Amino acid sequence: MSTLRDLAEEHTQLRPADIDHLHRIAGDWQLLSDLSFADLLLWVPVDGDGTFLCVAQVRPTTAPTAYLDDQVGRIVGGPEVAHLEVAYRQGRIWREGDPVWYGDVPARHEAIPVRLRTVDGESGEVVAVVGRDTNLSTARTPSQLELNYLTTADDLAQMTADGTFPPPRHPGETTSAPRVGDGLVRLDANGKVTYASPNAQSAYRRLGYASHLVGEDLAKLHRRLASDPLEGTDAANGVLAALRGEAPPRREIDARGATMLTRSLPLMPAGVPIGALVLVRDITEVRRRDRALITKDATIREIHHRVKNNLQTVAALLRLQARRVSMPEARVALEESVRRVASIALVHETLSMSSDEAVEFDGIVDRVASAATEVAATEVSVGMRRKGSFGVLPAEIATSLVMVLNELLLNAVEHGFPPAGEDGVAGPEGGAAPQVVVTAHRFRKQLHVSVADNGRGLPAEFDPERGGRLGLQIVRALVTGELRGSIELRPGAAGGTEAVLVVPLARGERG
Repeated sequence: MSTLRDLAEEHTQLRPADIDHLHRIAGDWQLLSDLSFADLLLWVPVDGDGTFLCVAQVRPTTAPTAYLDDQVGRIVGGPEVAHLEVAYRQGRIWREGDPVWYGDVPARHEAIPVRLRTVDGESGEVVAVVGRDTNLSTARTPSQLELNYLTTADDLAQMTADGTFPPPRHPGETTSAPRVGDGLVRLDANGKVTYASPNAQSAYRRLGYASHLVGEDLAKLHRRLASDPLEGTDAANGVLAALRGEAPPRREIDARGATMLTRSLPLMPAGVPIGALVLVRDITEVRRRDRALITKDATIREIHHRVKNNLQTVAALLRLQARRVSMPEARVALEESVRRVASIALVHETLSMSSDEAVEFDGIVDRVASAATEVAATEVSVGMRRKGSFGVLPAEIATSLVMVLNELLLNAVEHGFPPAGEDGVAGPEGGAAPQVVVTAHRFRKQLHVSVADNGRGLPAEFDPERGGRLGLQIVRALVTGELRGSIELRPGAAGGTEAVLVVPLARGERG
């Protein structure tokens, strides 16, 4: 199914600013739908002959839907959209007309013009229409809750027509705001509570307020309840800002071990401030889990830090042992082990500073490549270069991959560039500077990596399946086993040797 933006750009002449406003409508209109007990359909004019296209739809969580089928993408015209045409042309809310039938479902039509405010805050032109369609099959005498919901819905509908709803979203805020069913408090122009839903009353009771909310000055109540005076003042100021016609950021109140999230919205139909709407949600359990996760993350980072320290201790012990060994072969083997342990320690060092079990791998590769040129037993100065990005990799992939790259880089430096004249082999063709290039890119949930040098190439007798020293045996074991990937050693396109790895990333990679 095409998105709102796709449909609007394909079928209408709406400007980017108009489409952005429609996105804000669709991001906040679940509130209006739930308060209205009605489906909301966002209609945009397709051309000048009264044809409209539905670009978005939301169903109420408080009542049965009027539409069993999805209406997005539907283009209609003629008498069926006469109410939309009136709202669009005249810029007013349309409520006239008799109920209509959708199959066996009777429904009441309403049409709310969507107006975009100008830069200076004045009412601008109508860019779309919200169809508010109510399923009448369960109609009954409304309760006090339903009457308050409907009254508030009418105020928000008028603000939509004025261009003052929805308010701008604050930076960093997501759509996980309190909803109507979580708890609703309506305030008059003086900030006194005129209605509080049962769920709102329960949320305040968790904070320690056992009396009924009606008649209370909500801003003062927030100051009294909050455990932290600064937090209470912040929450109170949010309510007062909404009464002034502003749309403040969401606030949290902590009291008696409970936490409540509040969202204050101004009510100002036709530009006249008449009070505010405060949505509340008990998030005590959510915050408890957040604190548990923070503690767990800190513990995991500390574990990685200690593993890194232990690996560095092991590397130091191996280094000391290498100095005491008289046999050159044994010393070389111990020094190689030091480098392998050190490369794993790099991953744990990065994880100890990360907030999750994933690492930015490019920096690790650069450090390993730099170390390979410094410690490799060769008289030739070899340049290292990285092309592309590995991105963020989960720890279980990063730990094995860093060992693989460490071995391949060391092999490329030590065996690809012998001293000039050794075995009758000169340096790179054409006098080019010795160089090793590490290339990485992602394709179809796979990480493709190559380590290519411009050295002397593979020996004629080299067996790519069985040949190689311990380092290449480790590489094959890790790639085919731990990483569940594949590796190919082959002559480079411009000389030298190229190792090509393909590693699946389906185990939780991130781009």
